[in-house]
Amino acid sequence: MATSPLFQNSEPKLVGIARLAAQGDSIREGHDVEYFTLPTRSLLNRCTGTRMPFTWTINPYRGCEFACKYCYARYTHEFMEMRDGVDFERKIYVKQHAANLLRQELRRVKPGEDIALGTATDPYQPAEKRYEVTRAILEEFARHSCLELGIVTKSNLVLRDTDVLLEIAKNNQLFVNLTITTLNTDLARILEPRAPRPDLRLDAMRKLNELGIQAGVICAPVLPSITDSPRDLEALVRATAEAGGKYIFANSLFLKPCSAAVFLPFLEQNFPHLVKSYGERFSGKAFLSQSYRKRLSQLMARLREKYGIRNKYDRYSPKKREHFQPQEQLSLF
Repeated sequence: MATSPLFQNSEPKLVGIARLAAQGDSIREGHDVEYFTLPTRSLLNRCTGTRMPFTWTINPYRGCEFACKYCYARYTHEFMEMRDGVDFERKIYVKQHAANLLRQELRRVKPGEDIALGTATDPYQPAEKRYEVTRAILEEFARHSCLELGIVTKSNLVLRDTDVLLEIAKNNQLFVNLTITTLNTDLARILEPRAPRPDLRLDAMRKLNELGIQAGVICAPVLPSITDSPRDLEALVRATAEAGGKYIFANSLFLKPCSAAVFLPFLEQNFPHLVKSYGERFSGKAFLSQSYRKRLSQLMARLREKYGIRNKYDRYSPKKREHFQPQEQLSLF
């Protein structure tokens, strides 16, 4: 088998995750995407942020084929000495022996500590159809009890695993979060070129709830002057409520330098009239202004009240809920 292109580059000497990635075998290619094995020493990662709504994260893959133009997680490929942001969507690394690693590591999880699956790469991206790493992880979770697990995905492929999800839900707290940025199919195709259509995600959420699996919507990121009109956000909240969603919440756009390097050229090509505005909004910073985030939060609160749907974080105590700041929640998705 051919090896990763990184393995051919002897300068500088690679260490850690970069060395492991370089040693991965090329296992498949398709429509400008390459897949590599990734030897993995650990699957369960402790979240270092003090204000995150979960303690642990799991990402079955490195990289994501959905190619969302705004994706904040492109920086994760930089750990493997891959500096071109586009590599994140073209070079997908499949973690090996994930279920076995999880079995060994779950003893580290204490009662009340949330585990988030899919915070930096979609666990149901196209690679999952072939490699089933996510399903293997879920099958391991189904053998345990008293865990709190949240899944984040843009894919209706999650419906493939309803049998395992139902087993998990019997003895654990489980939430499935469908990320939807817009109901406009044409716009979604531009922003998220290879992700399933928004209506398919809504339908997946509806079917999960009908089966008794708690599911709702994450509207993230909200893009200024592209997806943030009150009319569009209201349409999404209404559609979520009508489809039986248990909750919906929203976070605004967050631009790390690696994300900006992909998103800003995309903006210039598709929304040239917004280039100046975005340049001013993100000048010298990664987050939108506090006033923008506050307006978004207030609008979503009014819409949830209007359509009788809650914020996912309502399940936490007021003190703990207050601890989760919108600008920091944003980096989760």
